[in-house]
Amino acid sequence: MDAFRWKERLASAGRFLLPSRCLLCAGPGRGGLELCGGCRSMLIGNLSSCGRCAVPLSEPASECGQCLRHPRPWADVWVPFAYAWPLDTLEMRFKFGGSLAAGRVLSACWMEAGPPPLMPDLIVPVPLHAHRLRSRGYNQALELARPLARRYRLPLAHDVLRRVRTTDAQTDLDATARQDNVRGAFAVSRVPAQKHVAVVDDVMTTGATLAECAGALLAAGVERVDVWALARTPLANRDRCSCGSRFSGDGCSR
Repeated sequence: MDAFRWKERLASAGRFLLPSRCLLCAGPGRGGLELCGGCRSMLIGNLSSCGRCAVPLSEPASECGQCLRHPRPWADVWVPFAYAWPLDTLEMRFKFGGSLAAGRVLSACWMEAGPPPLMPDLIVPVPLHAHRLRSRGYNQALELARPLARRYRLPLAHDVLRRVRTTDAQTDLDATARQDNVRGAFAVSRVPAQKHVAVVDDVMTTGATLAECAGALLAAGVERVDVWALARTPLANRDRCSCGSRFSGDGCSR
């Protein structure tokens, strides 16, 4: 068993012995979760957004200007939160700090947001490159996808997509350059029997990574691909993360 799974089991045992504390304010947790009701209420739902790419908008629209200029390859999108405080703090702890508790909180909040617009036949997480996976110890997209698969009783396959090459940091790249940077970075390891697949990621910034994954699956013969992400980066915050780092591709450049 890998180190990440051992840490997960130890954390689970600890929750039976100690009362949960909110990761944000250190107050009492809620329902055995390391998040209090007050902090949970401060998460910003992505209720007014583009129907094609889920970017937060002042008023809902079927397609934003960017989607009208550059059609998206996926059929539908599900992104229940805006990437803002305090969700961004929890995400940073989970993604870069190895916080299993933060990952559990994010998964629970995602499931509390309600079901997706249309249920797929299979969930596929966005893969990490082998080098990044070894250094981090786990794939944050896969860890978020597992509870969703259990909740909705859907099969999950982490071996359908693979990242075939590393990508350069996209710190100072515009949207077009970011798309060029991830082009061809993903390949289909095996064609799933299911014809309707949802690709899952943690944070969606420009959509370049999810578009590459969706395109690879469609080219391999999958009939319909939806994209799911926990949070969408607002236009005003797209250039910089709460940690101070510049965004790159579909996430922080760190």
